[in-house]
Amino acid sequence: MKAEERWQARFRASRTTLPSWARQAPNRSIYRSNATGTWEVYAWDRASGVTRQVTHRPKGTAHAALDPTGQWIYWFADTDGDEFGVWWRQPFTGGPDELVAPGLAPGQPGGLSLSATGLAAISLAADGVFTIHLVRPGEPPLLLYENAEAAWVADMSLDGQLIAINHGEYGDFRHPALRVVRPSGETVGELHDGPGKGVLGLGFAPVAGDRRLLALHERRHRQEPLVWDPVTGEQREIWLKDPGELSAEWYHDGRGLLILRDDRARSHLHRYDLAGGVLSRIETPHGVIDAAAPRPGGHVEYSWSSASRPPVIRSSNGQVVLNSPGPPAPPSVPVEDLDVEGPGGRIHALLSRPETGHAPFPAVFLLHGGPNTHDRDAFSPEVAAWVDAGFAVVRVNYRGSSGYGSAWRDALHGDVGHIELADVAAVRERLVERGVADPARTVIAGTAWGGFLTLLGLGTQPDVWAAGIAAVPIACHQTSYEDEAESLRAYHRALFGGSADEQPDRYAASSPITYVDQVKSPVLILAGENDTRCPLRQIEKYVARLAEHGREHEVYTYDAIRGSHVVSERIAQIEVQLDFARKHCGLPLRPAPH
Repeated sequence: MKAEERWQARFRASRTTLPSWARQAPNRSIYRSNATGTWEVYAWDRASGVTRQVTHRPKGTAHAALDPTGQWIYWFADTDGDEFGVWWRQPFTGGPDELVAPGLAPGQPGGLSLSATGLAAISLAADGVFTIHLVRPGEPPLLLYENAEAAWVADMSLDGQLIAINHGEYGDFRHPALRVVRPSGETVGELHDGPGKGVLGLGFAPVAGDRRLLALHERRHRQEPLVWDPVTGEQREIWLKDPGELSAEWYHDGRGLLILRDDRARSHLHRYDLAGGVLSRIETPHGVIDAAAPRPGGHVEYSWSSASRPPVIRSSNGQVVLNSPGPPAPPSVPVEDLDVEGPGGRIHALLSRPETGHAPFPAVFLLHGGPNTHDRDAFSPEVAAWVDAGFAVVRVNYRGSSGYGSAWRDALHGDVGHIELADVAAVRERLVERGVADPARTVIAGTAWGGFLTLLGLGTQPDVWAAGIAAVPIACHQTSYEDEAESLRAYHRALFGGSADEQPDRYAASSPITYVDQVKSPVLILAGENDTRCPLRQIEKYVARLAEHGREHEVYTYDAIRGSHVVSERIAQIEVQLDFARKHCGLPLRPAPH
């Protein structure tokens, strides 16, 4: 298989998400798959082995849930991929779709929680307000919560009597407080640990009548599990020896916790026994687990991959849970770990070397979004495409990344963007010194927050980069704040210490448009025409300024938000990026199609 065919085959290979199952009907599951070329929702009856496609939408479906009884599949319908819309539902066995909450205005989804009684809690954001509504079939929606600061429903108890809400009422969306209320709106209990110490609600115990709520706290400046009874106020902190970014979930009987820990770009699974207080390692292959869930019987299902091996849905009992149709994705190269001393401490980065050619290689620095996410040793068709094209791929978990403790994640104070780029520059310098990267052929690239860093780097490090590729970037923080979705405004306020009007100097100092006159290298910008996260208007302002200064640039626009749920569109975007980088790094262009 030729390199061009190989990288496209990785995108076209069918993939599935980890199936979720109904708490009171374990044989009923749903998952998402790109088997048709578009990410859609599927129902899976485990007893019969029958699967069926639930949603059929031109731009794909990103959000879905299965109610605890297994009777209904809920899914979110936005408009042409703009992440603004309403919830629908369909019987698990098939049938007509029905609107979940007739009369409820559309909004940006902030979460959906379902009880076994038919009660649903729906979080939406629109018009500067975050709301949570309670909905029962055949009844009008009831407003449960409303606030100008960000809030979302974390979970609802099986009996529908307790609803957990994470909120930023105390002024810090990045470190939320946790409140539990009754359907009447009465507050049962609240956890707020103060500035810089969030409490994140995860889920109620999956046992009828059990009030315990699982959460993550940061009282020791890292994430650790907490089991809380909001009625009595009793708390049980679970201390973990090893660091990392955590997620956790109840075992089906409420007697144990499944803990998924990300540390230095790899994943580890553990079971914590609540009765004995024993933490046990669950053996999994070396790599990354995107999601994991315990099943009745005690075994655990998880979605696994590594940089060199494509994803598979496995079980801790050794079985493959669900096979995707069609041929598997071609493998890729493993990653190397890099540790570089930077201006704010040791930086961890990942390096993928091409299989052909000799060092020093042309190199692309792919900067992750977030910023509070992190790059991992997971299978990435995008990274593999760059490697096949002859580029070394460098991914830097700069300050602001998750997975390295709260202090590293929260380091973005006062100099947003410039802090991350200082770490990127330190890693680049080390790779140039080692003879791995050709200093004349290094490209900076990224999506969303990574796209913002790309544009900022081109303006503040103009002599460093041969070219830049920014997908759905923030080009002007102030204009972006005016146009973006409510959740992003809340994040901006938390990151910059206020709104664009309250902190104009900080917004300007971190905006790529401030430095556009210093850009020297050619830049490619990819933009979604209906993107509510990185709105088009602020990108158009930046492009106009590039044109005024006579800077070389190209723009690619498409009509769905961010990374498209349509496989063909993702391939088209990667082709444009590879061609642009080849051209400006002096590499042979791909053959023209016949």
